[in-house]
Amino acid sequence: MSNVMLTWYATPAEVARIKRAFPKSTTLFAPRDRTGALSRFECRLEDVARAAPKADAIMGWVLPDGLWSAAKRVKALAFFHAGCDELDFAMLKKRGIQVASIRGANSIPVAEHAFALVLGLAKRMVERHRWVEDAEWKPMFHPDFMGHGLAGKTIAIVGYGEIGTAVARRAKAFDMNVLGLRRNPKRGGQYADEMHGPAKLHTVLKRADFVVLAVPMTEETNHLIDARAIAAMKKGSFLVNIARGNLVVEAALHAALVSGKVGGYAADVWWNYTNSFPATYHYPLVSRTGLHRLPNVICGGGVAADIHGVAEREIAMGTESIAAFLRGKPMPRRIDLDRGY
Repeated sequence: MSNVMLTWYATPAEVARIKRAFPKSTTLFAPRDRTGALSRFECRLEDVARAAPKADAIMGWVLPDGLWSAAKRVKALAFFHAGCDELDFAMLKKRGIQVASIRGANSIPVAEHAFALVLGLAKRMVERHRWVEDAEWKPMFHPDFMGHGLAGKTIAIVGYGEIGTAVARRAKAFDMNVLGLRRNPKRGGQYADEMHGPAKLHTVLKRADFVVLAVPMTEETNHLIDARAIAAMKKGSFLVNIARGNLVVEAALHAALVSGKVGGYAADVWWNYTNSFPATYHYPLVSRTGLHRLPNVICGGGVAADIHGVAEREIAMGTESIAAFLRGKPMPRRIDLDRGY
């Protein structure tokens, strides 16, 4: 008999679907939200304290503080995120815990959101909305207020996995030239006109009118877009981040946006100020430099995948992974704990 613990306030229908996918000998524990107000991204240790010591596998969006000290038996985790950088890989590896992500569950919604941000920057949608809202008249065809076309422009996609590929496909529909950048450029990439490796980052940035960050967060990619990378970017080019906030050095980006070196920034992800003071500078206070208030910045609060059907796909993928583990089979979408994705 195996015990599986959920770390979200699952509905009865979700619990029933998960149970049907597992061997009949499996016991499932699902905390209940008795207030009707908590989200899928909330779980307290006290909610799972009784089940944690007996759990053989865990699945969910969040892992409450102190969980791993209580859950000594766990050997499998289905983590409902495409990026798993917040996990303690060293601990997981030491304890022999297999981890599966839900990569692919939200690649199309995130790619659509990324391209909405590209269009929003190019067409100055938020600025123009504010001009109307504030009754500000701006002259037509004035160089300070015009938007930009996409046809014939170059877009660099840094990180060419499922999301990056989906962004490229949409860029080609707008007649853009696509430059891809990935760890192993020999693998190529569908829809890319050119593919480059990490060593060519600055070369690629010099040519791009738009840059989209879709790369996993690792030790190698932390602060990938630093002052030197920004200096390499084409003057007035646009940067879109749908990966992780800490890929970009915040102060360097803020200075470049104010000076006009970077024409605009759009992001659905923001900086993590762990071990910083004051600790309250975190979501929803998305930028301690005030970058999110600049007129050439478009903000989102981690909502790119928040569309109908995505949560259900993530639960289905997580269920599939844990069901495979319980049957002694390889877990689909298992991540490499050494690489972190």
